[in-house]
Amino acid sequence: MNIALFLEMAAEAAPDRIGVVCDGRRWTYAELLGGARGAAALIRESGCTHVALLDESSEAAAMALFGAALAGVPYVPLNYRLADADLAALLDRITPALIVGDVDRVARLYPSEANTLYSRADFVTAALARSADAPAEGEDGEGIAIQLFTSGTTAAPKAAILRHANLVSYILGTVEFASAPEEDAALVSVPPYHIAGIAALLSSIYALRRILLLPAFDPKAWLDLAAAEKASNAFVVPTMLSRIIDTMDKGHAPDLSSLRSFAYGGGKMPLELIHHALDLFPETGFTNAYGLTETSSTIALLGPDEHRAAHASNDPAVSARLASVGRPLPTVEIEIRDEDGHVLPAGEQGEIYVRGEQVSGEYRERSALNAEGWFPTRDAGWIDEEGYLFLSGRADDVIVRGGENISPGEIEDVVLAHPAIADAAAVAIPSLEWGEAVGLIVVIREGHERPGDDELNALVRARLRSSRVPEKLLFADTLPYNEMGKLLRREIKKLFAA
Repeated sequence: MNIALFLEMAAEAAPDRIGVVCDGRRWTYAELLGGARGAAALIRESGCTHVALLDESSEAAAMALFGAALAGVPYVPLNYRLADADLAALLDRITPALIVGDVDRVARLYPSEANTLYSRADFVTAALARSADAPAEGEDGEGIAIQLFTSGTTAAPKAAILRHANLVSYILGTVEFASAPEEDAALVSVPPYHIAGIAALLSSIYALRRILLLPAFDPKAWLDLAAAEKASNAFVVPTMLSRIIDTMDKGHAPDLSSLRSFAYGGGKMPLELIHHALDLFPETGFTNAYGLTETSSTIALLGPDEHRAAHASNDPAVSARLASVGRPLPTVEIEIRDEDGHVLPAGEQGEIYVRGEQVSGEYRERSALNAEGWFPTRDAGWIDEEGYLFLSGRADDVIVRGGENISPGEIEDVVLAHPAIADAAAVAIPSLEWGEAVGLIVVIREGHERPGDDELNALVRARLRSSRVPEKLLFADTLPYNEMGKLLRREIKKLFAA
């Protein structure tokens, strides 16, 4: 089954229903399908091996995604925030390609006659002009639908591939066709090169929900769009939610009474922030969605009822669940394993493994699946007795002090309980005595006095143990995050090295 069938079903069921709203322009499902079919004709004629997007979210992204699927060519949304040298290297890996978006930058960085270039406007115009040219059927469920480059740190980015079968399995397992009433609208503000943005398009189209695209996130613009279009659903990363709430707290708070569902993911959600959000939106259902590129998006959910129960509970076991990512989807299996691959019991920390039809675990370079089809996520965590999954960071981020594994998250949670600390990060730093030791960097909350080193060390020692006490402590105005809200620990390590 090809993912393009989702758009075809939507256009057949409700051709005149609005599918996408972007920059004030409205596109029906019939128009989107026409654009996708025309795009497929352009793609086939170009002879390309990839369809790339170097642009913000727009109707062109949807037409390119489904046009590529119809033409049987992988869709490759590129990170437009990359440095020139890094982007040029990726362009080299996908040539010959049909590339939509910032054609001037592409021509400057990687001039090649093998590539076919379209600006956003020219691509949409050309695709609509060819909308009557229905393409041949695309690849079946075994073909590659999407290729996403991972964010390489010490090596070249890997090319993660998602087959039609992976994405179809995820959508059919989580969304009911045409389940959204016509007034429903999903506000999508994550970039198109992230799996969350792609999953939002696929799931909303299959549900026949109106999609509100915000090309560049700004908290005021987000609030205004949500109010004007009466958004019913939204997905954000924690840093976005923090900025939205801060803007509301400062007085810009339009009517968001239509907002029924607020999903978040992509990074660690501070407990204080989610408690504040639950108070600020008492009638809205919050969902924490945990997933990875290689798993076609979400594999575990903490649902609205669980959020409210944990928020209101005085039972420590129940309230602690607000820091979890919930339970696995019914369509996937999750296990915690040690370094030797042995399955660990409830409560013990190790690496998270996942298995299911939506799980690709595949790269252009190689497959990461083991012989039984399990994918090692490289995320560390544990599962409690009730089946709730807790994350403790990346497996690579574990601090190994004298042979003892230390999770950065446990130290950060303790330090963030201090009223003067707005943000904190623990990383491994070299130690002559222990091999590695704890380095801690903190951000002071506005209006608070800076606590002394001894005070913070005593806090960690009292709540944890002496091995968790930082060997070095730094203070900063802000911590480095990427646009999806993920903490850049490699950048923090550079600060300690300096």
